Amino acid sequence: MNDRPAGTGVILVTFFVAALLEVIPMPGQLDWVRPEWLLLVLIYWVLVLPQRIGVLWGFFVGLYHDVLVGTTLGQWGLAYALGAFVMLAAYKRMRVFNGLQQSAVVFLLVGTASLLAFLVQESVGHTLYPPYTILYASATSALFWRLVVAVLHWVQLRFLVR
Repeated sequence: MNDRPAGTGVILVTFFVAALLEVIPMPGQLDWVRPEWLLLVLIYWVLVLPQRIGVLWGFFVGLYHDVLVGTTLGQWGLAYALGAFVMLAAYKRMRVFNGLQQSAVVFLLVGTASLLAFLVQESVGHTLYPPYTILYASATSALFWRLVVAVLHWVQLRFLVR
């Protein structure tokens, strides 16, 4: 059996699709509850491929998010790197959690990353949203976690990503 890493292009495509979901226009009220798609995809790949996807991937995906949505350069890079670091530290435990427990961890992880991004915005004086909205995106991210896992697991099996 060949144990060489494969599927880097597929991983990049999943991040691209998540980026599209990040920027799809939504009505003003629904924009507050938009899940953090890029972070969810990053968490998934760190969870299943911790030997390949890590903090550096998190930082660059976060920078991509910064450029994509036009925020302070580095705020999401720092937040996603933190998210990837925490997931790398806890991926063995996360794998044995049931769906509800995993969703709770995702809620906390997305909330922490969003809070860090908010604090960076606050420190440079470019706060775009009130801090309580972090809870909305974190809750919807946790709700969509199982769907993201199902879709990306299918992609991983279908395209032999390892």
